[in-house]
Amino acid sequence: RFSGIDFEIIIIDDGSPDGTQEVAQQLEKIYGSDKILLRPRARKLGLGTAYIHGMKYATGNFIVIMDADLSHHPKFIPEFIRKQKEGNFDIVSGTRYKGNGGVYGWDLKRKLISRGANFLTQVLLRPGASDLTGSFRLYRKEVLQKLMEKCVSKGYVFQMEMIVRARQLGFTIGEVPISFVDRVYGESKLGGNEIVSFLKGLLTLFATT
Repeated sequence: RFSGIDFEIIIIDDGSPDGTQEVAQQLEKIYGSDKILLRPRARKLGLGTAYIHGMKYATGNFIVIMDADLSHHPKFIPEFIRKQKEGNFDIVSGTRYKGNGGVYGWDLKRKLISRGANFLTQVLLRPGASDLTGSFRLYRKEVLQKLMEKCVSKGYVFQMEMIVRARQLGFTIGEVPISFVDRVYGESKLGGNEIVSFLKGLLTLFATT
């Protein structure tokens, strides 16, 4: 609030059982509905449609996408903004695999899966970005809209396709090292089905880009 940046926080909740809506309603009362916009949906409809739903209410020129479970720390947002201004980038992506970025709270298996997914993507697609599966990013609003029109993937591969399509369309991408801290409550949904889906999506992108 003291940064001098004009902002709004749009919270998309798909009927999660963890009390997100109740907390958001309290924040809305404290900070006002002009700053905290709660836009819930009755059930889980997927990440891509959540982006589209949120964009309908966004009034700014730039959109920062982040998880609300504090895996993504808000302290990095000013760095994203500085990076965008520095290079006039269309996208600024948080990276766990560059500079002083890192991951905390994952077991070895999860780290290997994430590293392996990024390595395979780098080899096959050469996207020009170091972290393809993270979701902490800043987008120019019109660029996000264009990417959402182009992207067809779902699940784990969706974030990767966003970067690959951005490169394909000639959009510029900057990176900011971030610390990713695994959620304290709840469990990751990454399992065997998601890994198979990721590999299928990767091969599809390889064949079509």
